[in-house]
Amino acid sequence: MVGAGIYVLTGTVAREMAGPAIVLSFILAGLVSLLAALCYAEFGTRVPKAGSAYVYTYVSIGEFWAFVIGWNIILEHMLGAASVARAWSGYVDSMLGNIVANITMEITGEMHEQLLAKYPDFLAFFVCISYAVALAAGVKATAMINSILTTVNVVVMALVVVLGFWYASPDNWSLPEQGFMPYGFGGVLAGAATCFYAFVGFDSIATSGEEAKNPSFSIPLATILSLCVVTVGYVLVSAALTLMIPYNEINPAAALPDAFGMRGITWAKYAISTGAICGMTTTLLGSLFALPRCLYAMASDGLLFSCFGKVNTKTQVPLLNLALSGICSALLALLFDLEKLVEFMSIGTLLAYTIVSASVIVLRYRPISVEETVHLAPDTPGTDEEDGGPTLPGSGAPGAPGGGIDSSSQSSTIDPSSPTSEMIEIALAGRLRPQFRWLEPVLGRCEPGVACSGAVLMFCVLSVAVCFQLENSWDELYNGTWWALGLYGFLLFCLVACVVVISAHHQNTRGLQFKVPFVPYIPALSIFCNIELMVHLSFLTWLRFFIWLSIGMLVYFLYGIHNSKEGELGTSYSMLMSTSEAIRGWGSTSTALGGGTKVTVTKIIKGRISRKTAGDRQAIVDDDDDEDS
Repeated sequence: MVGAGIYVLTGTVAREMAGPAIVLSFILAGLVSLLAALCYAEFGTRVPKAGSAYVYTYVSIGEFWAFVIGWNIILEHMLGAASVARAWSGYVDSMLGNIVANITMEITGEMHEQLLAKYPDFLAFFVCISYAVALAAGVKATAMINSILTTVNVVVMALVVVLGFWYASPDNWSLPEQGFMPYGFGGVLAGAATCFYAFVGFDSIATSGEEAKNPSFSIPLATILSLCVVTVGYVLVSAALTLMIPYNEINPAAALPDAFGMRGITWAKYAISTGAICGMTTTLLGSLFALPRCLYAMASDGLLFSCFGKVNTKTQVPLLNLALSGICSALLALLFDLEKLVEFMSIGTLLAYTIVSASVIVLRYRPISVEETVHLAPDTPGTDEEDGGPTLPGSGAPGAPGGGIDSSSQSSTIDPSSPTSEMIEIALAGRLRPQFRWLEPVLGRCEPGVACSGAVLMFCVLSVAVCFQLENSWDELYNGTWWALGLYGFLLFCLVACVVVISAHHQNTRGLQFKVPFVPYIPALSIFCNIELMVHLSFLTWLRFFIWLSIGMLVYFLYGIHNSKEGELGTSYSMLMSTSEAIRGWGSTSTALGGGTKVTVTKIIKGRISRKTAGDRQAIVDDDDDEDS
């Protein structure tokens, strides 16, 4: 996370959006990132394999949402490479006294277009192309080089903080007729939406569940600590910058070195520029390295054109993907400035994390269908067929499909961790809790899990309505206008009703190494905060995003949906779909793939009833059952 964000964002947000209140923007962005990171950690534990949000979405909730997130990941990496290249160019130009910018504008003139940058940045264009060519030859940074450059980043940040506070002037936070929040609280929220870009990268922690010794402890701990450390670092750097010089004199292209240059600290200017270039180099290489492989993964699953699924036999690199990635990123860096690139990237990232947060709620309350795989614990004694006993809620007689279980499953002394309790939790998932039976006339006819999924969708739609209303009619609400109070009261009541409907149902938490606390409240808060930040992005950013998403929908419905390999063996993620690694449904095929044993809930219960001896510790499903399945 400590990469281009600190060098790219501080100047743009402080100058154009928040002023000195950029420190509040970083704090808000850090809190929203923490909510999304907790949801991402649980989402990752459902598929305990290394991978990205595309992998988890593909094997958990289906290919359509996987395509949406994958399409946004492509946008994220492409814009990330372009924005870093533009910042790289800005820092080099700052070291050279703005020679590159002046010569370019003398030759080409300015581009008088609101959608584009002030002038075409040819240096950023050639940087992208050069790094893409280097990666095509198989060149990549080693772990040691990355560690060294990360250390340089931290040293540079520490230098900025120490020198910045040494030369700080509190008057810069209280300029006449400006104050600490010159753009108001709306500017703080707009700055937070853009600053979200600086925290992208925490998902790499959640994807390391396969390597962690104790992921249920280490992943959330590492996520919280890293976000706290990075947030404190960003706040200190932005505070030092805005205390050194007035916010309206900050150079957005190279804020930190120019600030020290204005205070006459020339050596610090060049030291910071050199450190920033080193840090941004690794970030740029990382984006250009990941982008072709994301295209390759989606093409391997049939969601993108098959030509993107080919790898060069000599270099073992998808050269076509790399060439397209390098050219597109270079063109974006050539034509757009930092502010537009960062806003455009933030909206895609915020949407991806909104989908992840919603998916956590849906998967928590979705029942296990008879076609889905379940991880089983060893059998326990006392499950003889002779015992008889009550049936599972909603099931038939003991001899019927999905029939009854032994009486010990309903006893008050049952071990919560026992397999019998696991079967009860699986059977109850998505059904109303006893204390909410008064909702039965309204929700009783819904299939288990359907009401929760619908409530999540309604919550997202209502959150969009509330956030847009807050953006457009805040003055009426603040002044107590009757229609504004009535409208917001109704919308808030509906939001609370959606959360109540979700929380009224039983959850299924079996097999989760890490669980987000207070579900559905924390994921719902994450959804609302992400949407609130997206609403504060500019209209042109939304326009560009809808154009990008529309292109993606055309690709999916005209090509991807007809050539999808979902449900076939041999896809790039078919190895993930084994017994304890995937829960399918909600827009996906219901058949699990891979080498794991497929077990239905009916077979689990029948296997339990068929046990004749208390000491039996054999697997519930033997080889014959596996062949039958």
